[in-house]
Amino acid sequence: MKYKENHYVPCWYQERFLPTVGERKFRYLDLRPEQFRDSQGVFRTKTALRRWGADFCFKETDLYTVKYGHYESTDIEKFFFGKVDDEGRQAVDFFSRYETFHDLREDMSPERAFRSLLTYMSIQKFRTPKGLRYLSALIDESDKNALLLQMQRLQNMHCAIWTESVWAIAGADHTDTKFIVTDHPVTVYNREIFPGSNYAKQYTDPDIRMNGTHTFFPLSPQRILILTNLSWARNPYSDGKKVRPNPTLFRPAMFNFTDIQTGRQLNEIEVNQVNYIMKRRANRYVAAAQEEWLYPERKIPSDHWRKLDDRYLLMPDPRCLYLGGEIFIGYKGGGSTAFDEYGRRPWQRDYRSKVDVTESRTLYAFQGEYARLFGPKRRGMSDKLGEKRENYDSPNYHQYHLDLEKKHLPAHLRSRRDGRAI
Repeated sequence: MKYKENHYVPCWYQERFLPTVGERKFRYLDLRPEQFRDSQGVFRTKTALRRWGADFCFKETDLYTVKYGHYESTDIEKFFFGKVDDEGRQAVDFFSRYETFHDLREDMSPERAFRSLLTYMSIQKFRTPKGLRYLSALIDESDKNALLLQMQRLQNMHCAIWTESVWAIAGADHTDTKFIVTDHPVTVYNREIFPGSNYAKQYTDPDIRMNGTHTFFPLSPQRILILTNLSWARNPYSDGKKVRPNPTLFRPAMFNFTDIQTGRQLNEIEVNQVNYIMKRRANRYVAAAQEEWLYPERKIPSDHWRKLDDRYLLMPDPRCLYLGGEIFIGYKGGGSTAFDEYGRRPWQRDYRSKVDVTESRTLYAFQGEYARLFGPKRRGMSDKLGEKRENYDSPNYHQYHLDLEKKHLPAHLRSRRDGRAI
């Protein structure tokens, strides 16, 4: 029976978010509690908030059981998810403690941790009830058995796009509120696609290939991984629904560990904004170590979907970004190949020389705007080989960034003043 009770959010992941002292149980909130008729014929609503341990949360009977007539198979839960979860657990732990490339631990190679985390996140996005509906709409398949088989075949569908994203690991070390858990923990946010829109109703989630789509995933109550399309980080003034360059899904892609941004600490409002997005993108259930964390809408200045991003909530610090990013690879015995920053290869028509001219200006303009909004202190730092990581820009360097906004922002685009577009 243990392979028929399917936790679509694994117990090991849930346990990372349980209280560390006292009773290790969640406050588990049903966003759509069922109604029933009591013995007197009166309609009542089931209790929405419960106090449950990980064994009882985020599970569904026979969610992954394949059935052919009277024959049943639980091999997907037993073998497929068994391996995915084992390697995913180690990778999540690895990145939850990641600070700099130079401080990597030796208990797990960074390459293995990277591959394991990408695979786990890609599958986790599919394996929830909401994720399976998304996959069903995507491939136009309603048969459950066929859908489960396709989930395994398409398990790496998101990996190339996420590999080429800007990675940032942010913290909630100094806030009263910490990150919550939902029944769809790999969350996507696009400020242009409201959860109640027709697109969201059809596909449940925005496409990760859209410029303005951020993907984020809590690694622990105090750490969250945020992935942003490079095209959006370089030009946040463009159409968030426009597809990024080279949107092909299944292909090789290159990753540079030294580009990971770390060091940003979210404030109380920002943590609650992130939790609010997760709650709105959840299917039905959310859980937290403390009850008040389940109601982030009470602690944010606005729940307007677009305004949540008025101060670049999920954006990496653009002052750590640069134009270019071509990677060359040499092989033993001769031969070589290369990838540009969007994964395009030398034989592709738009390789290297087809960088959008507007993008080369908007990155500098965004660096200036970001400096104006947040001051000289960096909200994320990446490793540059041979250079020291600096938390603050010098007065001269800060002024250099401030001057970039007015100098480079194209006239037909708009920047944000104190969090508002003008």
